[in-house]
Amino acid sequence: MRRRSLLAAAGLAAFPAVARAEEPVDTLLVLAVDVSRSVDEDEARLQREGYRNGVTDPKVVEAMLGGVLGSVGLAYVEWAGSEYQRLVLPWRRIASRRDAQAWAEALAEAPRQSLSWTSISGALEFSGTVLEQAPFEGTRQVIDVSGDGVNNSGPPPEAVRDRLVAHGVVINGLPIVNDRPSFGRMPAMPLDQYYRESVIGGEGAFMVVADDFESFGVAVRRKLIREIA
Repeated sequence: MRRRSLLAAAGLAAFPAVARAEEPVDTLLVLAVDVSRSVDEDEARLQREGYRNGVTDPKVVEAMLGGVLGSVGLAYVEWAGSEYQRLVLPWRRIASRRDAQAWAEALAEAPRQSLSWTSISGALEFSGTVLEQAPFEGTRQVIDVSGDGVNNSGPPPEAVRDRLVAHGVVINGLPIVNDRPSFGRMPAMPLDQYYRESVIGGEGAFMVVADDFESFGVAVRRKLIREIA
């Protein structure tokens, strides 16, 4: 994927370009996690623990080390409304069990914020830039979006998704389905249907549905194994 063309297409050319290192990885994976106000403190903890336990799970580690190059690149993003996206953990190369454990420990120590609204379009735009800033080349480039609501801030996500997909990025989804209304309103369609129609895209794109936050960790492990392997 050409760095300049994607940044310009996504309207993010103001971010400085970063030279890529020589050593490639099998997959560049951005984990983009919803921290909007609909996600309370307990749910936020379950999300982070889900990713920490997922990345260090023996089967996930086996998948990360089992590719042709034996490594993946991971970046962890948290997002809310169109005004808030944050790179919580910059790119790390995972090439051993020790690397995976160090990544999980760093995530446990990272501070967390929560803001109103849900901008999947903003999350995708920011994650596309994070991919462009990766310090190494990836054979595959994947954005993994998890959240518990539909886009209600900023532009609709479809146009951003389509631009990223046109440049070879795969966008997978992990919708967290629950019965609580978002800001007092129920969505117009089921969240898994919304993710299928408006969020995921690219060759082999898929989603894994978490029935609630309690089952999130199991869904994360299933999803990581599938998208990395």
